[in-house]
Amino acid sequence: MSVKNCGHHKDKKKILLKRIFAGVLIFVFVVLLIVLIIWAVLKPSKPSFILQDATLYNFNLTSPAQLTSIFQVTVQSKNPNDNIGIYYDKLISYATYHDQQISLPTSIPSTYQDTRGMNIWSPFLQGQSVPIAPYIGAQINNELEMGSVQLIIKLDGRVRFRVGSFISGSYRIHVNCPAVIPMNNPGTGIMVGRTAIKYQLIQGRTMSQKRKIRIPTMTRMVQMMDQMQLMTQPQRQSKRQQQPPQLRPPRLPGRL
Repeated sequence: MSVKNCGHHKDKKKILLKRIFAGVLIFVFVVLLIVLIIWAVLKPSKPSFILQDATLYNFNLTSPAQLTSIFQVTVQSKNPNDNIGIYYDKLISYATYHDQQISLPTSIPSTYQDTRGMNIWSPFLQGQSVPIAPYIGAQINNELEMGSVQLIIKLDGRVRFRVGSFISGSYRIHVNCPAVIPMNNPGTGIMVGRTAIKYQLIQGRTMSQKRKIRIPTMTRMVQMMDQMQLMTQPQRQSKRQQQPPQLRPPRLPGRL
């Protein structure tokens, strides 16, 4: 009797384990299905960032390989989602040149971006006598001689997403905005005060532009047809002039 009872207990354990495993699979499947449905309904998209302008106050390279820079940038952030809001937390902004940080990080106040909303930030970025690698200093001198310096304005921080009353956990965000600043060409910028120069950078971004295709109206089509007829008329006249005149046979006098 004891052996039979042990076998019976083993069968119950196997059935219980199978049920637990099946329940876990069903739960995971339901969760994935809910996530898929929510994603299909909301269609989440990443926020977009545009570097609009940069106001240069100081950019001076001294030996031995020390860079001093002070400038202010304007960054536009846009939320393209219709049903998702975005919380920006612990955002910092700084400038880099060839992957080397050349300014101190500047904090950006935490903010909430509503659906289809837009925010504009204007942080000051500065670095006083920042030591840089010698080859970085040589590259900066070369670019200054060529007339412009390419920097990268970076934004790092965390974001949270809001759908109705639900707020997700925080996720890291990294944004890189290229900035080509014409240092030796002040004429392309706008004077701000006595020493600062403001450069518009939004025009330097590569944006696809579709060419407009004009469909001719009925009046235009009639004019085109008239022009084609006028062009063909001289050709017809010239062909007629080139053809030799046809000689008619002389009439024979009739009988009296």
